[in-house]
Amino acid sequence: MIIHGEVKMIVPYKFPLVMGNEFVGTIEKVGAGVSRFSVGDRVYGRMPLDKIGAFAEYAAIHQNAIAKVPAYLSDEEAACVPLTALTALQALELMKPKVGETIFISGGTGSLGAMAIPVAKSYGLTVITNGSATNRDRVLALGADRFIDYKTEDYAESLADVDYVLDTLGDRELPKEFGILKNGGKLVSLRGMPNGEFAVRAGMPAFKQILLKVAGRKYDQMAAKKNQKYYFIFVHEDGKGLEHISEIFAERRIEASVDEVFTLNDVNKALQKVAGGKSKGKTIIKV
Repeated sequence: MIIHGEVKMIVPYKFPLVMGNEFVGTIEKVGAGVSRFSVGDRVYGRMPLDKIGAFAEYAAIHQNAIAKVPAYLSDEEAACVPLTALTALQALELMKPKVGETIFISGGTGSLGAMAIPVAKSYGLTVITNGSATNRDRVLALGADRFIDYKTEDYAESLADVDYVLDTLGDRELPKEFGILKNGGKLVSLRGMPNGEFAVRAGMPAFKQILLKVAGRKYDQMAAKKNQKYYFIFVHEDGKGLEHISEIFAERRIEASVDEVFTLNDVNKALQKVAGGKSKGKTIIKV
């Protein structure tokens, strides 16, 4: 998405650019003001939005953006966690859910779903998701309460009055997702269009707030029909959030899904694989 300029309204990266959003590694050196970590600690994190660069042998990052890795995860597994787990956590923080309420996670069989389902369960939510039947057992094992096979059942016809929706599919599914959402419900999208609310929350300048208010008007209008709320999310670094994720992982022994591991020299092959879709987990660069 960065390479193709799809996020330039949110973060106007300049090229050439060292890519890579999330990482796991061992601390080699700390600054004088660092108190929470020591040399030798194994940590993971999401690089700051304005200065990514995880496809590298070394990276410098603030201590407030990282957390210690759950000991049972390998480096390859741990590298799968920060971006998707923080996305799920930050989406749920926007929703402010209550125990016993229901969330529908669209297309929850991918790497985001693997994180979002257990995180949602940690909030005491009833979790419903959909996808290919081949993933049913794995998704139910993650904690989903109900799985819908999209080939045999249309969730838009079988669900109603859901408290929250986490959208991972974007424009083509959003009308159906708003349709199953209750009056006053909240929808958080990873793939829809940013709107004015997002621009304000992200502290963007006034001209971008105006532009995104116009760009996201369609979704705001969909939501307004039933007094619903539409949120767009673009995940940011958050060490405290990752500490919470580590606690959830350690308690539930969640498995991270690694699809394929490439060397740093093969970074272009790895990016081509991601662009092609149909991955069954995260694509990893091993330095």
